[in-house]
Amino acid sequence: MSTFLITSAKLISPGHALNGQQVDILIKDGVIADIADQLKVSDNIQTINAVGSVVSAGFFDLNVNIGEPGYETKEDISTGTAAAAAGGFTGIAVHPNTNPSIQSRAEVSLVVNAAKGNLVDVHPIGAISKKREGNELAELYDMKINGAIAFCDGTRSVQQAGLMGRALLYSKGFNGLIISFAQDESVAGGNQMNEGVMSTYLGMKGIPNLAEALMVSRDLYLAEYNEAPIHFTTISTAESVELIKKAKAKGLKVTCDVAAHNLVFTDDDVIGFDSNYKVSPPLRTKNDVKALLKGLKEGVIDAVVSQHTPQEIEFKAVEFHIAKNGITGLQTVIPLLVKAGLSDEQIVDKLVIGSRNVVGLELPTIEKGAKANLVVFDSKEKWTFDEKSNKSKGKNNPLFGSELVGKVKLVANNNQLIINN
Repeated sequence: MSTFLITSAKLISPGHALNGQQVDILIKDGVIADIADQLKVSDNIQTINAVGSVVSAGFFDLNVNIGEPGYETKEDISTGTAAAAAGGFTGIAVHPNTNPSIQSRAEVSLVVNAAKGNLVDVHPIGAISKKREGNELAELYDMKINGAIAFCDGTRSVQQAGLMGRALLYSKGFNGLIISFAQDESVAGGNQMNEGVMSTYLGMKGIPNLAEALMVSRDLYLAEYNEAPIHFTTISTAESVELIKKAKAKGLKVTCDVAAHNLVFTDDDVIGFDSNYKVSPPLRTKNDVKALLKGLKEGVIDAVVSQHTPQEIEFKAVEFHIAKNGITGLQTVIPLLVKAGLSDEQIVDKLVIGSRNVVGLELPTIEKGAKANLVVFDSKEKWTFDEKSNKSKGKNNPLFGSELVGKVKLVANNNQLIINN
């Protein structure tokens, strides 16, 4: 990366002496050599004019699906991290929706080793149960000591309360974190979209909010009983926000995140049967979106995730009811949060600070002598998400081919630099 200078960027780093001010940052060999309101350097140093942009520590995503191992045709670590870097993420947590699942030290080590030397730090999330089948606990401790930062059964919700309770109790003994994807399958019924006016209009069986709320309620009781921490990923309903708000007020060790697309899109968008709007949990109603945004601003929701889920074209270019779930979200998080009305400060809070706090990762600092782990983004700049700019193997995103507002201009980490022109 050698030496380069970022000039005239607004620093957002709560607690920093220069927070909220326009700064210049000199980076040499991957380390912040100097930071001040204005720096004078020699003319031969590469300069990046960041006027009108924000600089902060790099984003961290708690919910990313990369197919490696087993589903490399969907995404591999190389393309997944390229998409992450283009979206401003210098760190990602990859879920165990792989084949085989990330369920032992072997799979954890494979992911860790495959990602070495990358600009983006890749952290595996191990499966709670073997093969993600919800019947028998996986090798949680072995995965933890080999690099797993948390445990989740990915897109499958743990249906057995006893197994979930044992996972919470066992992982607590070694400071492990259980992540719950909350959906009661006996209520969800394998249906395709949100249950409501739109599902009735379209003649499709729906997944009610109750399917999520029941499981959130159950897992909160289990966490409280076992005095264990728990994190809920991709909550989507007003009821979940209220349940978690009350649990936090009681003093439970509970955190949660929301997918960026659930803050903008609603079940009304499904009217055209575009399978790119098919996600799990499903897109909900305007009232749910309103509650989610309120929960973000009140601090009930700790982080925003991309829930990046690339799919091959043959799994999306089909009828809605047989299409696979998922959006390739890594590169569209910033545009979606801008569209949802979040300020630059709120974006940093949910993508930089809150996400790392959930899993106990150290927050990168923007200080002289610190390793350069940062992102520069402009929430007003326009760009087009298309074949040229897309870094993922997947194109299953309803925003593909659109002009978007909110652009990541630069990421730096691990002595590497990527500039998005």
